[in-house]
Amino acid sequence: MSHAGGLRQLDVSIKGKSYRSAAGGTIEVLREMAFTLRVGAVGALVGPSGCGKTTLLRIITGLDSDYKGAVHLPDHGKLGMVFQEPRLLPWRTVEQNVRLGAPDASDAELDALFGALGLAAHRHHFPGELSVGQARRVALARAFAVKPDLLVLDEPFVSLDAALAKHLQEELAALVTSRHVTTLIVTHSMDEAIGLADRVFLLSPSPAHVVAEVAIARPRAAHTAAELAKIQEEISQALRKGQVAADALSRDSTEALQHDRNPL
Repeated sequence: MSHAGGLRQLDVSIKGKSYRSAAGGTIEVLREMAFTLRVGAVGALVGPSGCGKTTLLRIITGLDSDYKGAVHLPDHGKLGMVFQEPRLLPWRTVEQNVRLGAPDASDAELDALFGALGLAAHRHHFPGELSVGQARRVALARAFAVKPDLLVLDEPFVSLDAALAKHLQEELAALVTSRHVTTLIVTHSMDEAIGLADRVFLLSPSPAHVVAEVAIARPRAAHTAAELAKIQEEISQALRKGQVAADALSRDSTEALQHDRNPL
């Protein structure tokens, strides 16, 4: 197992990750999970509920070291994390919450960040005085304030109404583009993945692996209806091809196992 910085890209190669169940059995969560993400690019992980996306993020962020394989972070390996919930300390102001993660951030840096996220008028407010959308913006500000080499987001816009989610996606897209941050986002929304990512990684049900990878031709740009239809068709074709390959691999593995048990 390896988890280190020093490369110019995010490189994930997880051979396997399993848990021990309460009944004493083994639950396999990830198998042959491998992908790379070049510096400054945005990758979106899209997969069914319960397939192992959060487990994968825990491994990438160093919270889980019990797996087979290797994860290499971009240079220096400084992480910024945005969770499904903002996770703000209610007794601290917006600025104090952000400075907890980035104590060395200058006033000018925070001025620019709060301005970009529409928080300039709220920096001295407490979380209880914020709307849901404003609290999500604070969580984004906290993650960007640390000047991360890798930004990881776990469904940051879940439970928001469509209009607010779209607005926050646009703000996130502007920030990752202007600051050139390597970014990995987990989402259930294909529209969100297409709108934010350079590359979309489509995951299988558990044990999860990448069944298809789709490059977005004009990432974070406004797409025409024709462009969106083409991207969606590419994703559908990639999923079909990936499923055929996954089925073949599954058959080969089953046949090999049967041969090992019955060599004659």
